[in-house]
Amino acid sequence: MKEFIMRRILLLIWLTVGFIGCKTKERDSNEQNSKNSSQNFFKERVEIKHAKGFSIEYFDNYKIVKIISPFEKTTDTTKYILVQRGTTVPDILKNNTVIEMPIRSLALTSSMHIGLLSYLNSEHVLTGLSSLQYVFSPKVIAMIDSGKVAEVGKDQGINEEKLISIHPDLIMTTGSPSSKLEHYQLLSDAGIPVISNSEWVENTPLGRAEWVKLMAAFLNEEALVNEKFAKTEAEYERLAKLAGSSKNKPLILSGLNTKDVWFMPNGNSYMARFFKDAGGNFPSQATKDAGSLPLSFESVYPTALKADFWVNVGFDSRDTRNSILRQDKRYADFNAFKTGKMYSYNNRTNSRGSNDFFETGNVEPDVVLADLIHIFHPELLPDHTTVYYKQLK
Repeated sequence: MKEFIMRRILLLIWLTVGFIGCKTKERDSNEQNSKNSSQNFFKERVEIKHAKGFSIEYFDNYKIVKIISPFEKTTDTTKYILVQRGTTVPDILKNNTVIEMPIRSLALTSSMHIGLLSYLNSEHVLTGLSSLQYVFSPKVIAMIDSGKVAEVGKDQGINEEKLISIHPDLIMTTGSPSSKLEHYQLLSDAGIPVISNSEWVENTPLGRAEWVKLMAAFLNEEALVNEKFAKTEAEYERLAKLAGSSKNKPLILSGLNTKDVWFMPNGNSYMARFFKDAGGNFPSQATKDAGSLPLSFESVYPTALKADFWVNVGFDSRDTRNSILRQDKRYADFNAFKTGKMYSYNNRTNSRGSNDFFETGNVEPDVVLADLIHIFHPELLPDHTTVYYKQLK
């Protein structure tokens, strides 16, 4: 009888201790969640006004980033939870990709996205790059030379083993119809989040540049990006208004015939918007798509014969009017060739063959616009010296 009573007492003690332990854990968890919810880590927040490819929502200790794929017939959205280091997110969100921020290391599959880091003075987080050759940023080149940035490309793709070995906090890839996230499943399984950047299909220059706010969200640099982007935005809009006041709208030809295909900016592309905002008349404005439109030489020829300006001519910084003419003798028929009004965006290149138009040019649309206005309407910006564009001699 005494043994039975002792067992009941011990069982009661065990249940009581277990109950207290559970309550303690529950209380600690509640206190942590309460601490998270009571502290607002993000007093400075970004507002997305121009970009269509992503969104950011803010909560007390985490952000929800949604990437919207422009390449699917139906809306395809990928969600990421950006949580402040040292805090937790609600259990209901843990089935999504969770990324601690600010990120401390980043791998890029395109050097074009280096401009996003340069804009935020954050090149130091870069630890991996698909190709180390085509880089313009002097800071990043110095990091490459000192061994701080690893090459993570392999056979026109990525070196998954290398990426897993350096294990960055985040990998940013270039969005395309073929670059689906399931192609990076091995990296995801290794705990390395992958995000797709499709800024190049935005249909306005400010929309493309605004992807710098996405990078800022991963770095907790909202205050800096808000200050800088507001100036970029205001200057762009001022310049567009200035060019819009001109009654003269010169006819613009863009691109070059390459392997029997002439890639012309579509009417709803950011480059077509550049021409419009610079006070130009661009013939592809009737098309409604973004990106580029492949055309035959014959379909471009009638416009080329009378275009006032020929821009985005050639890819090599050594190109001249004569070197372009050697590619196709029919270029001599173009009005812009005869008048010498041919311009390339190769003014800022280096010995590596890299072009800064595709790095900082992406996040300085106001400077690019100023270049184009100075070319099309020199009387509007007589004191401007072109930064990215130069005239072919």
